Amino acid sequence: MRFGCCGCMISPSVDPIGVEIVESLADIGFDYIELSLWDIMALSDVAFSNLVGRVERSGIRCEACNNFFPPRVRLTGSEASLAAALDYAAKSMQRAARVGAQIIVFGSSGAKNVPQGFPIADAWKQLVELLWDLGTLAEQYGITIAIEPLNQKESNIINLASEGLRLAREVNHPNIRLLVDFYHLMTQRESLGIILEADSAICHLHFAKPEGRIFPTEPEDQFLRFFRNLREIRYSGRCSVEAYTHDFESDARHALQVLRELTSGSTE
Repeated sequence: MRFGCCGCMISPSVDPIGVEIVESLADIGFDYIELSLWDIMALSDVAFSNLVGRVERSGIRCEACNNFFPPRVRLTGSEASLAAALDYAAKSMQRAARVGAQIIVFGSSGAKNVPQGFPIADAWKQLVELLWDLGTLAEQYGITIAIEPLNQKESNIINLASEGLRLAREVNHPNIRLLVDFYHLMTQRESLGIILEADSAICHLHFAKPEGRIFPTEPEDQFLRFFRNLREIRYSGRCSVEAYTHDFESDARHALQVLRELTSGSTE
């Protein structure tokens, strides 16, 4: 398994993209950084080139991007435009590919949340159509789109990993798969058995200690069960820490050690 960190949650008021920690991540021993795509899209061409250069010089790569669609790009409801969404997606995938991303996380609650009064079933159909076309675009760039279920406090559609799995299966495109986020999974009190059910549909992970959504600095029983199931399905993809911290350097070092121990099963 490869371990990374979502940079945008470390000091969002200073660096919403998250690149400020890339050198530290490399020094600590992480394999990659995960950056905020909609913030990357807001950069000028010059600033983006500087970002790419900084990541390349760090010694690790931006292998994944989160924050795909900004809220202004409507994906569900009567104001949703498939053409506009695909135009934005094509431009963002160009930048994601240039910075090295192989995974783009599709959480995007602000963009996909269903407007009040709009039928959920119709919104679901809109997402199915969108994701099929996104899969076709992503295939051109060697990118996989990871559907991220978000808890009910953040989104009003696709809250459970089982719902994300159903959506991925309905889309049925090889470049559309599932992300399992431990924080959202526990917040929704969903069974860890979903990992065994989803199996090879899982292409990416996010991880945080649910209480406070902070870095996992010590092994815990709930972590053990999660990683035991991942070992059972022989998951060997990426796992990004997506969490808050008041002491990044210390917490990141401890988190990487804990995640490596959990992956190997040495803590059991």
